[in-house]
Amino acid sequence: MKIGLLGAGSWGTALAQLLAENGHEILLWCYEPEVAHELNHDHTNRTYLPDISLVSTVRATIELEEVALWGPVVVSVLPSHVVRPIYRQLAPYLRPEHSIISCTKGIENGSLALMHQVIAEFFPWNERILALSGPSFAAEVVRHKPTAVVIASPNLVLGHEVQQIFATPWFRTYFNPDLLGVELCGALKNVMAIASGMVIGAELGVNAMAALITRGLHELTQLGLQLGARAETFSGLSGMGDLILTCTGTLSRNRGVGVRIGQGESLSDILASMTMVAEGVQTTRSARDLAHREGIEMPIVEQVFQVLHENKSLRQGLAELMVRRLRDEGGSRC
Repeated sequence: MKIGLLGAGSWGTALAQLLAENGHEILLWCYEPEVAHELNHDHTNRTYLPDISLVSTVRATIELEEVALWGPVVVSVLPSHVVRPIYRQLAPYLRPEHSIISCTKGIENGSLALMHQVIAEFFPWNERILALSGPSFAAEVVRHKPTAVVIASPNLVLGHEVQQIFATPWFRTYFNPDLLGVELCGALKNVMAIASGMVIGAELGVNAMAALITRGLHELTQLGLQLGARAETFSGLSGMGDLILTCTGTLSRNRGVGVRIGQGESLSDILASMTMVAEGVQTTRSARDLAHREGIEMPIVEQVFQVLHENKSLRQGLAELMVRRLRDEGGSRC
């Protein structure tokens, strides 16, 4: 099958390699011409996925329309802040027979839309928009480390077809009809990953880490239920699974940002030093706004937002979390 893929970062490149190894012909759209040139001539992407040689059936382009015209499947692996402008340009070339699989984990600032909702504004065949999410570091997937993810779509037939497109002996795909819940989990866990990094950087201990992951999952679940997601999604791969990975795995960019914050670096200096996007930084703003809009208490999200964007000290944020009014553990309030 011919598959177009948007985004040549580490995850986009890893998925291009996975799909090509699975027998598909891949056309990979790159923002940077120099990355496209390297992919086509050297079959490498040293900027985003070093030390990996790509198979010859991965071809790169800088022309967006070529991706849409290439085949019936478009895999979208863009940073969340460019999804809207890219799909605005791509819209004239999209057709009802296309299937779009979003692999972006974020919530758009301002609109507070999940990625499938942003794409739907430019691709009206909503039942053909899916998501791929779950605990999956690109560097491990491309090295054939065992990985399990979720394909999400309310369209059961299409969802099961897409499962087959991605499935390999080292990359297992499960199906979940809860598209909203799966995308919400993928976005919000990045906020908790930043918080986990702060715990590590400030040497707050493993007790604190355990509490953070547990109560963080509770916050994610309460917001998800308010928005109409399924409770079981949050205990699955896209919820608990991805939360554990990004809070504990050293390859997590969001966790890495939090570690450096916990060690006293400024957010501006951290972001200036990074070549890849840490989605959680901007998602923290959207998550906080979404919680306020829905009337859901999310104290960890609130404190991470204030530390990142309002110059609150980590020590003060931690103190405010710990001395809040005491609650029942299983209640709807956090």
